Amino acid sequence: MDGNVDDHSDRRRAEDATKYSEARYRRLFEKAKDGILILDTDTGKIIDANPFMTTLLGYSLDEFLGKELWQIGLFRDIRESQAAYRELQEKGYVRYENLPLESRSGQKVEVEFVSNVYAENHHHVIQCNIRDITDRRKTERALEKALAFSDDLIATLREPFVVLDGELRVKTANRSFYDAFRVTKAETENCLVYELGNGQWDIPALRKLLDEVISRNQTVHDFEVEHSFPSLGRKSMLLNARPFPPDSKHPELILLAVEDVSAVRERADELAELDRRKDEFLAMLSHELRNPLTPILNAAVLLRLHSNRNRLNGVENPVLQQSASIIERQVGQLRRIVDELLEVSRISTGRIHLHKERMALSGVVDDAVATVRSLIDQRKHELTVSLPAQAIWLYADAARLEQVVVNLLTNAAKYTVDGGRVWLTVHPEGDEAVLRVRDTGVGIAPAILPRIFDLFTQGERSLDRAQGGLGIGLALVKRLVEMHAGTVAVSSFLGQGSEFVVRLPVVPPPDPRPPSPETEQAQPAGPSLRVLVVDDNVDTVTTLAMLVQESGHEVRTAYDGAGVLEAALDYRPNVVLLDIGLPGLNGFEVAKRIRQQPALNNAVLVAMTGYGRETDRQRSQEAGFDHHLVKPGDFGKVLEILATVPASPPA
Repeated sequence: MDGNVDDHSDRRRAEDATKYSEARYRRLFEKAKDGILILDTDTGKIIDANPFMTTLLGYSLDEFLGKELWQIGLFRDIRESQAAYRELQEKGYVRYENLPLESRSGQKVEVEFVSNVYAENHHHVIQCNIRDITDRRKTERALEKALAFSDDLIATLREPFVVLDGELRVKTANRSFYDAFRVTKAETENCLVYELGNGQWDIPALRKLLDEVISRNQTVHDFEVEHSFPSLGRKSMLLNARPFPPDSKHPELILLAVEDVSAVRERADELAELDRRKDEFLAMLSHELRNPLTPILNAAVLLRLHSNRNRLNGVENPVLQQSASIIERQVGQLRRIVDELLEVSRISTGRIHLHKERMALSGVVDDAVATVRSLIDQRKHELTVSLPAQAIWLYADAARLEQVVVNLLTNAAKYTVDGGRVWLTVHPEGDEAVLRVRDTGVGIAPAILPRIFDLFTQGERSLDRAQGGLGIGLALVKRLVEMHAGTVAVSSFLGQGSEFVVRLPVVPPPDPRPPSPETEQAQPAGPSLRVLVVDDNVDTVTTLAMLVQESGHEVRTAYDGAGVLEAALDYRPNVVLLDIGLPGLNGFEVAKRIRQQPALNNAVLVAMTGYGRETDRQRSQEAGFDHHLVKPGDFGKVLEILATVPASPPA
């Protein structure tokens, strides 16, 4: 009795478990996200289908039940005969990937079809799982398209490009890389980057860069590498590398771009050398131009001195006086042109240096007006200068600001017809000093106005007006004003004149100081001063010696560096006016040798030279010169130097 009860209980539990299992399977079957068809293995007919199957394709369950799989038009692409059923029975498993189906509505659906035979309730059935992979296939195709696009992009880059894996092996490279570095695809792909070209790419700087990219997961920009390739020679390269994915701690790929900038670097070196040669040429050209100007100017000064002396004695010679003035004025024009030649390289390279101090703007204006007065008078212009009653103070380089005002006034005079008017006005405006130069000249054409401050820009000239100039003056004005933290602007209408406006920051006036007692100025001692004049240009020596003698001093001359030291030891000069560009032994070397002689220690050395660059002045100072005058020098500056030299002979 008890045994029967136990048997019934076990059977009931087994039946309950079976029912539970079937119910659980049914729930999973109905809720499955894949389409499921159940086929009878004996008949090959569909005996069940889950709801998702009917939803996926738009067919009802009745349209599936009792039919063989290949009888449904959807599955004709699998097999068109009952051989599929026999194949399934024999293999027990069939799989089709990317099977295209079409729903009842005509929508294309890509599926993954898997069939398997298994036992259910002691009966073998075939379960066909149909998974919708339409979205996945779209993603895969998009990825394939993106990969193809990236491959095409890399291939078409003109810049050599390499893709490395995490172990620094080359996955791919583009044609530019193969061509530039003379390697083949077979020699490149799957090789360590350091092994490329039989180890030519084992570059320490490249190792450092790639270690940086991997260890720090950082992008590296324009990392410059110099390397000598045995087969290619020396190369200058800019390397750009980034990890991919960029936000990964362990990048899967490294994208490496290699830009060969060897030609650019060589071109830059060539341009630098060309620029250096240009500076040397301009310096030599200015020197050669200054040399003949010096005796011409000296001769003109001598003419003027003798003309003035004759006038005092009652002998008037206006032709002689006018000729001397013309020569001096034209030499001044030539000297200005030579100075502008040297300013070209200074403007281009920013080698203009300022010597700033607190100064009154009125003094700069007065000196500039005095400089251009002869040109204004020659053109019969009416110049009106207006200055404020109170002094305006600037922190500036007086010589360079005078250059600004001179260039603006000269420009106004050149482009204003004879008898025209020029105005120069200065007034304070807030914390700025405003300087205006206005004229009644020809004006500036609208096409030129926007670039009037560029180098070598000039207004159109007529055949009857040779204004001169090199198109450098206004570019220099702009540069100098900006170096003083100021601005310059221009307004003009063709045929109605022009106006240039310079604005400069002002500073407070200096503290008033009590007047110092007047001291008697030392006067030159005249014949007691011994002067040695040295130059290889005979005319320069002759005219300069005559001017020194006219000033009441004793003179001895020399024409080459070799004889200077002997002449100096014999003559014991107070002052040596020494040319630098002497044949044989140059002036720098002569100055050094003079400084080595105890008997000549007190001699004042004055460089009289056509070389006027800052480097030339520095060399003069280092060689032992006390002064550096650029030819054609103002003889008045020579007299100022002579006036400061003690009259007693040197020890």
